[in-house]
Amino acid sequence: MQRRTLVALAALAATTLSAPIALAQSGGEIKVAHVYSRTGPLEAYGKQTQAGLMMGLEYATQGSMAVNGRKITVIEKDDQGKPDLGKSLLATAYSDDKADIAVGPSSSGVALALLPVAEEYKKILLVEPAVADAITGEKWNKYIFRTGRNSSQDAISNAVALDKPGVTIATLAQDYAFGRDGVKAFKEAIKTARIVHEEYLPATTTDFTAGAQRLIEKLKDQPGRKVIWIVWAGAGNPFKIADMDLKRYGIEIATGGNILPAMAAYNNFPGMEGASYYYYKFPKNEANDWLVKEHQKRFNSPPDFFTAGGFSAAMALVGALKKTNGDAATNKLIAAMEGMTFDTPKGPMTFRKEDHQAMQSMYHFKVDPNAKPGPEVQLQLVKEIKPSEMNIPIRNGNAK
Repeated sequence: MQRRTLVALAALAATTLSAPIALAQSGGEIKVAHVYSRTGPLEAYGKQTQAGLMMGLEYATQGSMAVNGRKITVIEKDDQGKPDLGKSLLATAYSDDKADIAVGPSSSGVALALLPVAEEYKKILLVEPAVADAITGEKWNKYIFRTGRNSSQDAISNAVALDKPGVTIATLAQDYAFGRDGVKAFKEAIKTARIVHEEYLPATTTDFTAGAQRLIEKLKDQPGRKVIWIVWAGAGNPFKIADMDLKRYGIEIATGGNILPAMAAYNNFPGMEGASYYYYKFPKNEANDWLVKEHQKRFNSPPDFFTAGGFSAAMALVGALKKTNGDAATNKLIAAMEGMTFDTPKGPMTFRKEDHQAMQSMYHFKVDPNAKPGPEVQLQLVKEIKPSEMNIPIRNGNAK
């Protein structure tokens, strides 16, 4: 009896010890901090990114939410669209929460504030979906990767639709990093058309009358085709400028992609062309099929612009961790991610070694010429613009 008791106690001790030993061998959990606009002007974008990130982690790990036995835990941080707050939250995530890697943010202004924090703590910041070129340009450091498209990718793909002989363009953008970088990149991409005016308005603008009057004044007497190209994010509806009877002056509106509620307004401009980062009906691949089906099932709606972005970030993260066998050490992740090609709902993306920008397809679209006003977005795919068709500048000094 005594011998049996000793054997039982030994077995109990072995079982008790096996859990921490196994945990130590697997390296514990992998902590991912998601810094995004859960509230604030870009709340709609942030919430989509979060939903996409969680669905992408689920898809990429086949439902286990783990890589090589290490559980992935996501810590949410609401930056409210405020750069100083975002900076503080990321520092806290790296230091107090012991995050191995961070994803986000929604705002370009916040992203630029976060870059030096990643460098200070020597931890990766995977930028999604902030767009400003400076993020992977002059403000970049080696700890920054980006799955989101940059301003140059937006601009060059949109130039495909507008850069033609006899076209005169004026631009309308928000007066902060996203808008100014977008217009700068667009101007560089335009080789044939003429740009005669740049109009910048506060990001909180709701009355576009004064700006529209200046745009009309610059365009109305120009010969040939006349276009106002709009680059706008968040609140406010710049398409209200159409209420000022632009047709009387022969002026058109053009713009890039956006979230579905915003693109419903495109139905008022049948035949309008532009280029988009994502529209759920365009990509044809296994990951997008799963995302569309599951999102419809769970949320009773198709995935949106930033949902695909969060999903792509998750696939990049899991892809890198699989290459390191679950090791989240920063230098090992950097080595794994530089030049890495990974699947996304948009098809394959590749992190460019020089600036860690994800090279990716964009989508040249046209609003259905027979579009009718209503909530259902009515876009037609003109062409998938492959990464090889876009000469995206390297802006951080590492150009070869």
